[in-house]
Amino acid sequence: MRYHLTKEGFEVDVVNSGKEALEKVKTYRPNLILLDVMMPEMDGIETCRELKALPEIKDTVIAFLTARNEDYSQIAGFETGADDYITKPVKPRVLSSRIRALLKRVNPEIKLVEKMELGGLKIDLERFVVVKNEVEITLPKKEFKLLALLATKPGKVFTREIILQQIWGEEVIVGDRTIDVHIRKIREKLGNDYIKTIKGIGYKLEF
Repeated sequence: MRYHLTKEGFEVDVVNSGKEALEKVKTYRPNLILLDVMMPEMDGIETCRELKALPEIKDTVIAFLTARNEDYSQIAGFETGADDYITKPVKPRVLSSRIRALLKRVNPEIKLVEKMELGGLKIDLERFVVVKNEVEITLPKKEFKLLALLATKPGKVFTREIILQQIWGEEVIVGDRTIDVHIRKIREKLGNDYIKTIKGIGYKLEF
């Protein structure tokens, strides 16, 4: 799920229980939380109730994504304050569409970025296309995701740890050298003017 949603341009973090979720939101303020009903330690209904009581995420959208389709589970979910109830199995593109529609409906002020245009670069997150000076440039998936990550906040320094977490996640064990190689390949295709190295820390996109 994380893999498919990240491909669709979402920034995704994952926890393994309701208790972990309650701790995570203290530092990671999501626009939307997807909860299962069946979870260890505390179920999704109880987790939703406790999340809704936290003032710091009062504007966060909460949706259940679960294989349980019983009426009483859905009623319990909505009674605890959930904004939607999505039944599994669901196709990845359908799920991303539901999430976008839900965010726009519940929090219309949230800007869902599908295309970015910065300093002569156009980054199309839906088509996975980069255009520089009206010329389309093909980037492999990881290079595109790395560039798109940096482009979400131009000028912000992304540490190597954050880059590894957001781009590679738990897929494989990689090191700093992997990031450097991908940055070098992006520079070869786009030029050296966009991505700046912050020695010992990470990288940022600058125009």
